[in-house]
Amino acid sequence: MIRLSATIKQIIFLPLLLLYGITCSAQQAKKHISILAVYENGGHHVAYSTAAKTWLDKLAADSNYTVDYLNSPKTFTNKLLKKYNLIIQLDYPPYGWGKTAEQAFRKYITEGRGGWIGFHHASLTGDFDGFKMWNWYYDFIGGIKFKNYIATFADATVNVEQRKHPVFKGVPNEFIIEGDEWYTYDKSPRANVSVLAGVDEKSYKPASNVVMGDHPVIWTNPKFKARNIYIFMGHSPKLFSNMAYTTLFSNAIVWASSKSVADEN
Repeated sequence: MIRLSATIKQIIFLPLLLLYGITCSAQQAKKHISILAVYENGGHHVAYSTAAKTWLDKLAADSNYTVDYLNSPKTFTNKLLKKYNLIIQLDYPPYGWGKTAEQAFRKYITEGRGGWIGFHHASLTGDFDGFKMWNWYYDFIGGIKFKNYIATFADATVNVEQRKHPVFKGVPNEFIIEGDEWYTYDKSPRANVSVLAGVDEKSYKPASNVVMGDHPVIWTNPKFKARNIYIFMGHSPKLFSNMAYTTLFSNAIVWASSKSVADEN
């Protein structure tokens, strides 16, 4: 029987271990992400939705992602949502979904079936277009009601508050967003969520009196099992020419989709 010395064993097995590690890392880097994006197909957010779809399709082609699109969440069911690691609410407001869709989305979020990213119109909480406010969603988005917005648009500086959060990898501590509507709410959501970034209202160009003082614009709600993040900025298609914004968006996809019940089983 041939006995190998410890040195020889290291020479033989160390390269194999290194190869195994490289292979595992490559497999992790190529993890598939299945995305369902719900977008507005009418009104003044169509240009943003169109640009977002173009950008997402390019990102999916360059990564191991697939993206399916719906122009309404009314067809949400438990069976449908089970297929996806991530739901992206591209400007779609939280009303008029129908009870079946609401229940399926609530189950997805509360049970951590996947992640969620909401943009802009996704915080349009209150009574709109004859629909009563969805109370569960009101709690999910941070216990706030839409109040007002800068209808004439303004440029502004966004200040990152949680520098170490993964969604800000490669994003400057401060970055400028051009020509957005900048919603205000009946109160700051800070008491109910984890605020990641806020807008400096003194930086508005042109200046505006539509202000709320403490004005978060990016946050996550850790009370829910699903990883979730709301990003206010999502009105202009010019956002997809803003490197800070697209970096934030792509980081959010990876972060929000990276932990689910399916991952744990």
